[in-house]
Amino acid sequence: MDDLDTLATLLTKPEPSTEAITRSRNRLQDRTRGRARRRIGWLMPGVGLATAAAAVVAVIATGVTTPAGAPVSGREVLLMAAAGAERTPQGSGTYWYVRSEWSDPEIPAMESWTRRDGRRWTKGEPGDPPGVAVPTTLPLSLKGAKVSFEDLEGLPTDPEALKAWITERKGRADDMSRSEQRGDPLFPLLSLISELPTPSEVRSAAFRALATTPGVESGGAVEGGQELLIPNPEGGQEIKLVVDPETARVTRTNYLLSGDGNVAGTDEFISVTTNWTDQPPR
Repeated sequence: MDDLDTLATLLTKPEPSTEAITRSRNRLQDRTRGRARRRIGWLMPGVGLATAAAAVVAVIATGVTTPAGAPVSGREVLLMAAAGAERTPQGSGTYWYVRSEWSDPEIPAMESWTRRDGRRWTKGEPGDPPGVAVPTTLPLSLKGAKVSFEDLEGLPTDPEALKAWITERKGRADDMSRSEQRGDPLFPLLSLISELPTPSEVRSAAFRALATTPGVESGGAVEGGQELLIPNPEGGQEIKLVVDPETARVTRTNYLLSGDGNVAGTDEFISVTTNWTDQPPR
């Protein structure tokens, strides 16, 4: 086992959580507003979290050494996730499946199934009949414009080239945030690692690009992986992201950038599950 694998193993072992999370006010309203509004900023102020920092000794691929007892930086977590993406097979199946769950059990989970031909079904979205998967006309979206599986597979695998592609991409201004309109790549990069069916090499590039984002901090080991604290380019509440560095998957977030371009914010966390499946919508 090399140093990179050692760090990945340590990072994926969560310490006992020290989070003190205040229960969200009006979670259901939060969720509904998340669907009603597209990339137009933070939906609700949140509560800060305190987590213990993981102590490790490792030399990562960039040559940066973390001394014993020192906290792992947000940059290091993102670079480990980039390495994890390169090692993780893309998977296969008929449908790209996404499930998002709020901490409040009274709020039903949101699910979607997307085929490679672009056909999509959703379940639990505001406006969907309860307990039924229904076809939707909303396509997968990136930077306010439709994106296909082929588009995602053709994205640059170099971090700087990927950021340049995002900056140059023409989207619909009405469906983009102010930061996206001015060329900030943060939200599109988060979309690429969260719910979109992004190929492994492109995911790796997205994580490496995010590692260059100023102000990214590590919140330490928490349930589901490593917590990252990212400045919100729209201002206000910072974005909290929990990443499993080994699988390079976002497992929880307080600011959900869904695959169809919508956003939702919450005081707590939204759990995210993504995978390929042959199980049809149900």
